[in-house]
Amino acid sequence: MKFTDEYKGDKAVEAHGNTKLHIIHTNDKKQMAISLAHYERHLSLQRHKIVDIDLECTIFDNFLADPRYTFAGFSIDGDKTRLERVKLEVANFVDIQKEWRVPEATKPLDSLGDVSDMLIDDYYNNMKKNITDDKHKRWATLPLSMRHIEYAAKDAYIAYEIWNHITLTQDDLRCAKMEKEEAPKKRARSSWGWDEPNW
Repeated sequence: MKFTDEYKGDKAVEAHGNTKLHIIHTNDKKQMAISLAHYERHLSLQRHKIVDIDLECTIFDNFLADPRYTFAGFSIDGDKTRLERVKLEVANFVDIQKEWRVPEATKPLDSLGDVSDMLIDDYYNNMKKNITDDKHKRWATLPLSMRHIEYAAKDAYIAYEIWNHITLTQDDLRCAKMEKEEAPKKRARSSWGWDEPNW
């Protein structure tokens, strides 16, 4: 049975601060194609085409295989395995957990909460604790509960925000380094104001 639920305006999922997430939860292929076209238009304007991945979007096989997009997530090994089982592959998949570390971290790998607390907002720090193991087992049950929709939306949003933040910072550092290397070297002046020490 097809279903489409849309959460926007007063029903939008609240992220940190004033950010509200417009969510479309559907299993209707036509609605998915419309949503995908909308996101592809949006991404075409972005320098870094970053997308969070969730296994519920397996209908988007061409989108997943498109090398123009970067799919970012945390601890993605399980996701990759499940995608391989249904013969889907992501062309450009980044595991943020393996690419970036919280400075002075004591754990071998940082969680989504650790990194979001450091880079974005501490609002997401305990997000995973708010959904029980029993509820984690219900991801295959459609339609998803509102709690699952909120969790998936926030998880996708914060993974996008983190990787966007990291890539923009890397770009800024690269530009600053290039500008520094290309800057003309000025001759040092003596304390007397003369260019040459022979007076």
